[in-house]
Amino acid sequence: MTECADAEVEENRRTGRTPHQLTFAILAAGVASFSLNQSLTVPVLPLIAVELDTSQSAATWVITAYLLSSSVFTPVLGRLGDAVGKDRVLVLALACLATGSLVAAVAPSIEVMIGGRVLTGVGGGVLPLAFGIIRDEFAPERVAAAAGFVSSLLGVGFGVGLVLAGPIVHTLGFRGLFWTPFAVTAVATMAAAALVPPSPVRVPGRIPLAPAILLGSWLLALLVAMSRAPRWGWTSPAVVVLLLLAGVLAACWIALELRQPVPLIDMQMMRLRGVWTTNLVALLVGFSMYAFYGFLPQLMQTPASTGYGLGATTSESGFLILPNAVATFVCGIVAAPLAARIGAKTVVVAGGLLGATGMSTLLALHDLPWHFVVVNSVAGLGIGLVFASLAPLILSTVPAEQSGVANGMNANIRTIGGAIGAAVMSTVVTAQLAADGLPQETSYMRGFAILSVVMFAAALAGTTIPAHRRRAA
Repeated sequence: MTECADAEVEENRRTGRTPHQLTFAILAAGVASFSLNQSLTVPVLPLIAVELDTSQSAATWVITAYLLSSSVFTPVLGRLGDAVGKDRVLVLALACLATGSLVAAVAPSIEVMIGGRVLTGVGGGVLPLAFGIIRDEFAPERVAAAAGFVSSLLGVGFGVGLVLAGPIVHTLGFRGLFWTPFAVTAVATMAAAALVPPSPVRVPGRIPLAPAILLGSWLLALLVAMSRAPRWGWTSPAVVVLLLLAGVLAACWIALELRQPVPLIDMQMMRLRGVWTTNLVALLVGFSMYAFYGFLPQLMQTPASTGYGLGATTSESGFLILPNAVATFVCGIVAAPLAARIGAKTVVVAGGLLGATGMSTLLALHDLPWHFVVVNSVAGLGIGLVFASLAPLILSTVPAEQSGVANGMNANIRTIGGAIGAAVMSTVVTAQLAADGLPQETSYMRGFAILSVVMFAAALAGTTIPAHRRRAA
């Protein structure tokens, strides 16, 4: 092992190529910053509404606009990176992530802040680009571990964002939620421009604009319907029309992609068993994870006078979620050697079962702070194992030139699952309100029971993933 490392150092010195450890650190910083941007604003939307003198409904677009932009630009930048060079497009994605955070930090109005969040969402391209660069730059035996760790940062960053939101707001104000990721991403952008090596694998061709527009259109219709369904009603004419429109536009998008000589997303690739099965797992895990993280703080912050809440502050509830982020981080380290021993498919199934166990444990244990520590630790282990295993599974299935867009779409599907899960959870939790306007305990428990069932379904879906086979890079 030492001889191999020495040989790699000597080769890097001779060719002037950046050591893979430094490249990996830059990629990890970019992905972590993107993930933090997903969750830092979740606990403080009411504060943003007050500070910018707007409605709670308008403030939710701080998240919705970010998710929509990320969903559209993740596959677009992944495909662009495959065509013109992942290193160049990585710098573009990080620059958009940093600039969007800066715009949101200084925004004088909710409209400007939403515009900044749209620009921040473009930074979602760091995900497929990071996976592609890892496959290009790392030795084959290191790809699974590196990709798994980067993938786990999505869960880690989301949990850490919920933990840090309270202390940052108390120390720096709500604008600190955007200054923090701006500082990290600005450094990562300059480092990427100077140090990430050029891409050796490219697929020539132009980005098909029509499929990109259709992709954005059906995602917009779907995400707006999902985000507004709890408020408007699932059977309201507006929601029904938006869902139907999303279905029609998605069908048109698929039909158009099938006729493209160089498609934005290769539908033949999406039909591969190793791809669609991991995407199904991603959809189900996204459904449970995002809703779990989103509503667990609300449960903990419910006043103790209701008979079931802890009455925790934003900071206190964040620290109770910290075990989840720590467990997910640890899984990012141990998942690859564990997969090498028992198989990545087995790790995914085990992770799904652990996640379902943690979420279902909440049904019986939610009265004391240590109950939430146990629940978060078990659920975090499960989510971390799944997240850390999906990216390596996809990389082992698709050709090198499709690695970026394949993992980008997997991340997209995870986000879509999260939007659906959050909407369903909101509908269930707010279905029955007490006299004080707060959700009843039984409503929360029904919602978390649904999340545990969906997580169990993710474990079942994991059994359909084909056995891991190493492909040539």
